[in-house]
Amino acid sequence: MLYTSIDNKKIKDLKKLSTKKYRDKTQYFLVEGEHLVLEAYKNNILEKLILLDGTTLNIDVDTMYVSNNVLKYISSLDTPPNVLGLCKKKTDSNVYGDRIVVLDGIQDPGNLGTIIRSAVAFNVTTIILSKDSVDLYNPKVIRATQGMLFKVNIIVKDLEEVLTDLKDKSYKIFGTKVNGGKSLKTIEKISKFAIIMGNEGNGVRKNILDMCDEYLYIDMNSECESLNVGVATSIILYQLDK
Repeated sequence: MLYTSIDNKKIKDLKKLSTKKYRDKTQYFLVEGEHLVLEAYKNNILEKLILLDGTTLNIDVDTMYVSNNVLKYISSLDTPPNVLGLCKKKTDSNVYGDRIVVLDGIQDPGNLGTIIRSAVAFNVTTIILSKDSVDLYNPKVIRATQGMLFKVNIIVKDLEEVLTDLKDKSYKIFGTKVNGGKSLKTIEKISKFAIIMGNEGNGVRKNILDMCDEYLYIDMNSECESLNVGVATSIILYQLDK
């Protein structure tokens, strides 16, 4: 069947997935582009393939075909790709593994996407997002991860609660501080840790910093006051993975 009207209920429901409220309600989200669709398929979360009429993609999944005007209506992009996918949100796992990144109030979708990609690159097992962080399934976050969000355990939780749990389980908790911390170069490699990264403008909140076992900072040229949180996280994870 070819869907040609934006007034069709199924099409309207797909459009509603552009809002966090509807994604949370239904536990579904959209991915756009062949690469992301294939990554979702490989990770068994692709529920439906949405193709521009005349497009083919050789995977075994329920498929709906749409006209160009419907594709533009559904897509979050000015120039939509010919391939979209309807996906089921991943189930959170409370099995953290040994290497954790905790994100306190990250707001920029590009930063979260960069951090997720770096977390996969440097063998992080779990990312824990504060409840006020940008939505993991924001279309800009999804595109920025290039599919890596499907390859790491990601949990949204109250940070004080989760840090108390991690301390009880003997994780070493690192916070990031420009003043009063240890140089990243001097930190000994440790197998079981959580590193906390903070909001782009305000850093890590004081009540969260107060729960840390140790603080660290990145040595850099004094002419540079600070680094983008995505870049800083990548450097720290690289160093801790060495």
